Amino acid sequence: MTVHDKTDEQRLAEFEARIDRDEKIEPGDWMPDQYRKSLIRMIGQHAHSEIVGQLPEGKWIPHAPGFRRKLTLVAKVQDEAGHGQLLYRAAETLGKSREEMLEELLTGKAKYANVFNYPTPSWADVGIIGWLVDTSAVINQTMLGQGSYGPYARAMKRICYEEAFHIKQGYDSIVALVKGTPEQRAMAQDAINRWWYPTLMMSGPPDRISVHTERSMRWKIKTKTNEQVRQEFVDRIVPQIRALGLDVPDTNCYYDEKAGHWHYTQPDWEELKRVINGDGPCNAERLGVRRKAHEDGRWVREALAAKHTQKEAVA
Repeated sequence: MTVHDKTDEQRLAEFEARIDRDEKIEPGDWMPDQYRKSLIRMIGQHAHSEIVGQLPEGKWIPHAPGFRRKLTLVAKVQDEAGHGQLLYRAAETLGKSREEMLEELLTGKAKYANVFNYPTPSWADVGIIGWLVDTSAVINQTMLGQGSYGPYARAMKRICYEEAFHIKQGYDSIVALVKGTPEQRAMAQDAINRWWYPTLMMSGPPDRISVHTERSMRWKIKTKTNEQVRQEFVDRIVPQIRALGLDVPDTNCYYDEKAGHWHYTQPDWEELKRVINGDGPCNAERLGVRRKAHEDGRWVREALAAKHTQKEAVA
């Protein structure tokens, strides 16, 4: 019996049996439509987050304190652009073009990580994004690297390798501020205060109100829940913050000996909803920059398309 002779129920049963055996699903394999749609949504949002995520830190490239930090920041921003392109390519294997995805981003239809819609008024923000935000991202992406869709899982391996360097870069920047003047130490603490809850939101809403968690877990698009990822982040980052003599901006944060985890206050999930839906502090600004860059680069895309057409005509 060929795959075309089987019923949808039989194909689904075989698909889920492969998932249970921890086999990777590849682009040419049969998959449920909802699996494909869920992956396109998730990978597209991830790609958009990498592309928009260049902007909060990129504005500090001209103002970086010293040539070495300028070079490392340029390298990091360049890495994020590469991650976005890698992820767009993974989504394209599922049948959606890069052009479609970018159009959805630029028109505001597509969503991306909430955390990239907050301002970066000081150099300390660059360090905190590298340290806190990228730590949260790596925990989530390491989990996604164990997922069932081959191209996405393999992309995560490379991305996490590079993100690990970003975490070190951010942490090093904050350590330098903590060891500096009282004003510099205060700058680091202020950045932690502002980024703590947006970073907690980054893992996604509580699983009880997420409409995607159950199916994503069943098909191993994700292998941990939002709450598991968030708790892992808190357990890892709170001791690091305290080791530097800085404060976690949560008076109810304490270590629960019985549970073996740090207890923390849940973020304002209504704020997450507002920011994700376009009403954050910097949504309009960030998308405006992306639209301008896209328009400014139109001549390059048109020139490349014309060159390609010319080559085909000659051939």
